[in-house]
Amino acid sequence: MLRLIRLVVTGALMASAGAAWAQFYPNRPIRLIVAFPPGGATDVIARTVGTPLGARLGQTVVVDNRPGSNGNLAAEVAAKSKPDGYTLMIGSDSLFGINPHIYAKMPVDPAKDFVPIANLVANELVLAVNPAKVPATDLPSFVEFVKSSPTKLFYGSIGNGSQHHLAMEMLKSRAGIELTHVPYKGGGPAAIAVISGEVVAMFGGGSVVPLVKSGKMRALAVTGAHRSPALPDLPTIAEFYPGYEVGIWQGLFAPVGTPQPIIDKLRTEVLAVLKQKDVADRLIASGSGAPSLISLDQWAAIRRHDFESYGAVIKSIGLKVDD
Repeated sequence: MLRLIRLVVTGALMASAGAAWAQFYPNRPIRLIVAFPPGGATDVIARTVGTPLGARLGQTVVVDNRPGSNGNLAAEVAAKSKPDGYTLMIGSDSLFGINPHIYAKMPVDPAKDFVPIANLVANELVLAVNPAKVPATDLPSFVEFVKSSPTKLFYGSIGNGSQHHLAMEMLKSRAGIELTHVPYKGGGPAAIAVISGEVVAMFGGGSVVPLVKSGKMRALAVTGAHRSPALPDLPTIAEFYPGYEVGIWQGLFAPVGTPQPIIDKLRTEVLAVLKQKDVADRLIASGSGAPSLISLDQWAAIRRHDFESYGAVIKSIGLKVDD
């Protein structure tokens, strides 16, 4: 009985201390770790959400780009940071649903080493090509172009095992085409490779939409269950290959052990930012996705589904990454 009383008292004191800590949080800049380089969709999301979040919290949110290993490098840095609310991470579904299946040795356990704060955006990918290298203007003609090419064709992605990589492998399987994969460290570098003609195509998110709108790239289709609000005239791949679907999300996480009152405060402020019309408009216009205002339980269910579904795809193509 005495032990139980001590536990209850200790828990109450810790909760009280955490609440008091949160009352004065933050009192210095917050570091927001991003797993991809500047210019990609994740970086756009970080800066679009981070600036107004910092304004609401009264401190600057500093974006720290740490590209590499499909998000593993950024995750390791974030997980080893002090869990005091001053280091946060934007994590993608690839880190939580794909990496554990393809890396023989993970530097972190995403499901155990991070506390979810809020899902930020939901999005789909865009199949985009170099208009000078690819005459196709729609998905069927792209498939025919690839099939009839007398030379080997290459496609880019933001990294081995990324959704962008798996999306093309799924399309290759469904359409019966051959393209050779070239991984890059982020959407920005991959898009540059398409524009320069180093590769002929890629699946991209926010990094390709402005380039499509400017005419530097040509979009052929999107991977979601529904057409994209940023490019509403584009068909879905499922309109040609029923059942094909790749959705993506980006969420905000903190290292495990971060006091719950701070987590709660951050979630409240992040959701308030996502409800701002100017923020939503910028996210959608950039092609980075639409704000996601789902509950933590709904988001947890999505993460479980992603882990299972991506695991099945990875097993079917025998994908492994030595990194």
